[in-house]
Amino acid sequence: MPLNVIIAPDTASAFQRAATFLADHIRGAAHPVLGLATGRTMESIYALLVSDHQAGKLDFSQLTSFNLDEYVGLSPTDPRSYRHYMQEHLFGHVNMRPEHVHVPDGTASDLVAECAAYEAAIQNEGGLGLQLLGIGETGHIGFNEPPSAFDTRTRPVTLDDVTRRQNAAMFGGQPDAVPHTALTMGVGTILEARELLLVATGSSKARIVAEALLGPLTPDISASAIRLHANCTVILDHEAAAIWKQQKSASNL
Repeated sequence: MPLNVIIAPDTASAFQRAATFLADHIRGAAHPVLGLATGRTMESIYALLVSDHQAGKLDFSQLTSFNLDEYVGLSPTDPRSYRHYMQEHLFGHVNMRPEHVHVPDGTASDLVAECAAYEAAIQNEGGLGLQLLGIGETGHIGFNEPPSAFDTRTRPVTLDDVTRRQNAAMFGGQPDAVPHTALTMGVGTILEARELLLVATGSSKARIVAEALLGPLTPDISASAIRLHANCTVILDHEAAAIWKQQKSASNL
């Protein structure tokens, strides 16, 4: 089945389409299991979900979540950690049960064992029903930096310098302050979700979106692996879709 690519007329509409997509999944599954992502794109999506919950339109009590990744060495209460990010932007504002929330533990004494336990926890919940994804400037999904084989599992990884620069805002704008390592779901783990939703907005993502959706299937751009999935939706605004549209039109001439 080809990718379902949705081009929203503007950024706000892209966020709304993504939030509606996620809300429909939460409402429609008896035991919803979501894979969650972080980043500026996700902040707006989570804000819309929180608004739905506060308006009495969306119940999170049956939802189980697994986040894609976490920095190594940051405690869950560190304001720069992804666990803290999720608390600030979603978990702290909805009626999720604490025991249903899963984020990799970057302070675990045995990181390999932590990753194996994370994989087991996903399987114990019956697998991921829907995985939410962004795309990094290196073409990564999660922290699957190039090269990441398409059968990789949850594991410790070394972050690319490009990614550390991209994420420096949370660290006082200092790339050197960004941890060098992280834990991430593998590409193979992500591809086992029953459904994928990738969201990208803005002109800075246009080049890498086009490479991921139209270029070679390659471990050097882990996001290209989504094209192997049988049920994947991509939501873009016009700026993020611009180069993809040009190249797709040219290939159809």
